[in-house]
Amino acid sequence: MRPISIHTGAWRYPGAAPDANFNLGLQVELVRRLEAAKFDAFFMADHLAVLNMPIDALKRSHTATSFEPFTLLSALAMVTQRIGLVATASTTYDEPFHVARRFASLDHISGGRAGWNIVTTGNPETAANFGQDDHLEHATRYARAREFHQVVTGLWDSWADDAFLRDVESGVFFDPAKVHTLDHAGEFLRVKGPLNIARPIQGWPVIVQAGASEAGRQLAAETAEVIFGAADSLANGQAFYADVKGRMAALGRDPDSLKILPAAFVVVGESEAEAQDKRALLDSLVHYDSGIRSLSIMLGHDVSGFDPDGPLPDIPETNASKSGRERTIALARRENLTIRQLAARAGSYAGLAFVGTPRTIADEMQQWLEERGSDGFNVMFPFVPQGLFDFTDKVVPELQRRGVFRHDYTGTTLRDHLGLARPANSFFA
Repeated sequence: MRPISIHTGAWRYPGAAPDANFNLGLQVELVRRLEAAKFDAFFMADHLAVLNMPIDALKRSHTATSFEPFTLLSALAMVTQRIGLVATASTTYDEPFHVARRFASLDHISGGRAGWNIVTTGNPETAANFGQDDHLEHATRYARAREFHQVVTGLWDSWADDAFLRDVESGVFFDPAKVHTLDHAGEFLRVKGPLNIARPIQGWPVIVQAGASEAGRQLAAETAEVIFGAADSLANGQAFYADVKGRMAALGRDPDSLKILPAAFVVVGESEAEAQDKRALLDSLVHYDSGIRSLSIMLGHDVSGFDPDGPLPDIPETNASKSGRERTIALARRENLTIRQLAARAGSYAGLAFVGTPRTIADEMQQWLEERGSDGFNVMFPFVPQGLFDFTDKVVPELQRRGVFRHDYTGTTLRDHLGLARPANSFFA
């Protein structure tokens, strides 16, 4: 789940914490509440640049400042015992040795609760923060990501699980026969290795991926153990589920070794009307300046100069995220939305939303699970802290009562929570 709302009106909601994404005390309270509710994991999204929008729009965004993921998750590991800790790390603007070392460290620090959300980075403004003039092309980013994953997992397998003897009498700290030097030389990367940290407790931290484009689906089928889907209806969710799991079977991977968790925006009310009123108030707090720029980011094309009350014109292909662009255009065409209406959706949340009572939300979630639309959900809250508390205190007990969600943890690692096997070492039996 994601504890900080991506809704651009969230920080303005009555009673919400405006500084939620930069308030350590609140983050500790939220993750402890999620652990008490037996959630699988806390997901820390990350960006390597501020949103690529003019300052008059950016000034309205609560995402302009946030913690660096590893710093925050290492701190949260010390105040929790079971909940997983998932961080984003870019395969375009980082090096595999750095990523492998950080996640291995987090896995050891947390006792086996780390997860890596692989992203190729869609924001072209990021290039300038790393001494580059241009953002890599979409296809190149995914080709590099595939090789990057290969290198990182190879580095995690540098040491056999029993490599470290620490024999005080003989003075031998590790067995030289149980360390592997990677010596990778590929199209994009050259990495010698070995990694200078013991193999992670989980073997590999859980591999998470979120791309929904053709390239993203294929990368997930090849490498991911969790995918954060973006289906906005059960029918679309079922199609995505069948497509990705079918690709896995064709590759010889067990489809059950990947958990598909679509993003779900959840607004809880004592009645349907109250829940809808909450959503309406939240959406009303999105300023047009912010919405139109969010829409431009989704499309990879500046649409602020078009008639706000006219239809969305044809938008050319760009180097930005393809899946986000395609979903936005499809929404505009399907519902015949004006640019103003589409901007309101872009600035709020245009994806899958469960808005209702604890019972009706549980009904919908159960249907998705039973009808193969998902294996679970990446739950997003409308505002914090109360929006999160509404879900943990009211919806979770209803899901537990139905037997579709755990009453307690049955293991200690994130792999245990998700029912994922510990991967074998590539180089040592």
